Amino acid sequence: MKLKRCVETSVLLILVMLLASSCGNKEVSLSGAGATFPEFFYKDITKQFGDEYGIRVSYGATGSGAGIRNLQDLTVDFGGTDVFLSDKEMGAMPEVLHIPTCIGGVVMGYNLPQVDQLNMTPELVTKIYTGEVTNWNDPLIASINPGINLPDQAITPVYRSEGSGTTAVFTGFMSEVDETWRATIGAGKSVDFSKGIAAKGNPGVAGVISQTVGAIGYLGSEYALAQDIPSAKMLNSRGEYVEANMETISISANTTDMPADTRMVISNSPQVGAYPISTFTWIIVYKEQAYNNRTIQQAKALQNFLLYIVGDKGVASARKNYFSPLPEVARMNAINVINSMTYDGQLVKDITIKQ
Repeated sequence: MKLKRCVETSVLLILVMLLASSCGNKEVSLSGAGATFPEFFYKDITKQFGDEYGIRVSYGATGSGAGIRNLQDLTVDFGGTDVFLSDKEMGAMPEVLHIPTCIGGVVMGYNLPQVDQLNMTPELVTKIYTGEVTNWNDPLIASINPGINLPDQAITPVYRSEGSGTTAVFTGFMSEVDETWRATIGAGKSVDFSKGIAAKGNPGVAGVISQTVGAIGYLGSEYALAQDIPSAKMLNSRGEYVEANMETISISANTTDMPADTRMVISNSPQVGAYPISTFTWIIVYKEQAYNNRTIQQAKALQNFLLYIVGDKGVASARKNYFSPLPEVARMNAINVINSMTYDGQLVKDITIKQ
């Protein structure tokens, strides 16, 4: 509780000081692009920030891979990604900061009109995506769903067509827990799915599932929750079949060992009751903001916006949009990362703009 009050006070004081130092710069605008996973949250919070402070912030939900490329190409102020950059990727760019903004899950959404609950295991997911299990009344599915009237219906697996952080989170989890998946499909933002239907973005996957009886596919939990797409209970590391909701997803982040740079995997948590495919989602920015003719006003506006996201209004927006907010340790780490941003080598937070 003491840590929570400390975090809230820190965010408020820093935000007030930074906004005061950058007021009067109504011509400044910001743009970002990337992960579709937090699209609802980012659309909401950018509008709130713009309405409150008169700074327009746009966000294009184009996929994590595109967001990273856009930041590399200097066409956006910030990128959105559901998977943190590797050391190799970091080494090929100027220093990049990762700011966690919320926690979400990747769920197996499905379309079976007469089936309102379903159990699923990683092994079974592998068999579906490799074409070994092709019908919903398969004995393997029935064996873990006693009492469920499974239809004689072909299974249509759905997957992402573009480079995707959601894909990276999902395939990373599958590769960790299932040897056959690791050997046949592997992990990454883009992998070779040989069976099923490809769809662009989480909205595309949600659309295909909704329109295709017998479909099953991985997508951000917030899309399933917001659009009433049923999702399977997934077997976790403790042998529990767990439904994805804000509570079970947040259990995965009950950790105090988050590194200072915030890059960590929280999938396959050993915690009781944890939904197993959970992840932070991050905004990425360059630490040094004096690049590509950027002004100190832009750097200040970006820092203000990031602090706003991890502040109390960002927490409320995350919850409203079916995301689990950051635990207090993660919020404090995020604030520290944001405050490390520089302009010409000087901390952005310490620079006062002359009016």
